[in-house]
Formats: sequence, structure tokens, C-alpha cells
Amino acid sequence: MFKRKAKEKKIKTPRFQTFRDAYKVTKQVKPWITIALIAIFALSWGIGIGIGVSVGHPVYFGFIFFPLALLLTLFFFTRQAGTAAYASIEGQIGAGASVLMAIRKGWTTTPAVAAARNQDMVHRSVGRAGIVLTGEGTNAVRQMIADERKKAERFAPGVPITEVLVGNEDGRVPIKKLQKHLRRLPKKLTAHQMREVRARLKAVGG
Repeated sequence: MFKRKAKEKKIKTPRFQTFRDAYKVTKQVKPWITIALIAIFALSWGIGIGIGVSVGHPVYFGFIFFPLALLLTLFFFTRQAGTAAYASIEGQIGAGASVLMAIRKGWTTTPAVAAARNQDMVHRSVGRAGIVLTGEGTNAVRQMIADERKKAERFAPGVPITEVLVGNEDGRVPIKKLQKHLRRLPKKLTAHQMREVRARLKAVGG
């Protein structure tokens, strides 16, 4: 009799550890984050207690506003942690690929389908909006994108192709807005067509 292989248990990162790591990254980019979090919590809770005092129920309102103050503080922290994460990788080699591959749903990204010695590179993403070619580096990356566009048109004719340049200069998309930029692209392919394009590009080595 064949024995079934025991399923490997997925190792989950504890939430506290995730929060701690996010705090460390945010603290490096924004040293003032600790004071800001304490101030927001204290101010929010203080407002609740103040309202309670004015109506004669400080303990009750303090109890009600405590979780609300925590929630408001956590919301502020998550927003700051998000911007800090982008700031920590901005300018690094392959930062655009990291951001693109972090899109959880609807997109598949192949990093560095083209790369140059000066570290210019092009990433290719496929989603309902079609094919997106994202370039990182100097202006010379435009030619690399043009070459990849020709390849994509050859292997996936008729599929919409969008070109994106990462950066803070005019005509480029900042790294922190890259995911949002792709998500806002109009959907032009059905789910079946999208899978077909992915399979076709994968078959030719991409």
C-alpha cells in the first residue's frame, strides 16, 4: 500500500512579528513615528474622556473610545508604514519588479525580461488590461521597451500593450503609485484571453 505523503505545514509569520518588522522599517524612514502614534492615541482617547466628563460619564466614554483610539492609531500607522516601505526600496535595483510582483490579484509579472549592464531593466506584466512593459533606469531603457514591445506583438498579436517608466521625473510613474497605476488601467481582455496570453508568452520563454 502506498502511503500518502504528509502535507507540509505552512509556516505562518506571527502577526506581532509582521507588525514589529513594519515598525522597524517605518522607524528608519520616519523617526518621528513613535511620538506621532502616542500623540494620536492620547488625543483620540482624551477627546472621548472629555466628552464623557461633559455628560457626566467619563468612565463609560473612556471605555468606548479606547478601542476607537487604537483603531485610529493603527489606521494611521498602516498608512505611514506603506509609504515608508516604498521609500525604503526606492532607487534600489529591481524595486519596480518587487512592487509589481506584490500585486496579489489579477496580474502576473516576469521580472527583468530585458536587462542591460548599466542595470536598466524591463519587466513584463500580464493582466486583464493586456501586456504592460515597465522600464527602470536611464532614458536608454526606452529602446529596451521598444524591443520588448516588438517581441510581444510578434508572439501575442492584437493584445493591448502599455509602456510604463518608473521614476519621479515628468512622464514617469513614481514607485509608490505603480501598483495603483496598473490597477486603474482599463480591462480589455477576458479572463480566458488573459490566461491564453500568459500561456503563449510562457511557451516562448517569458
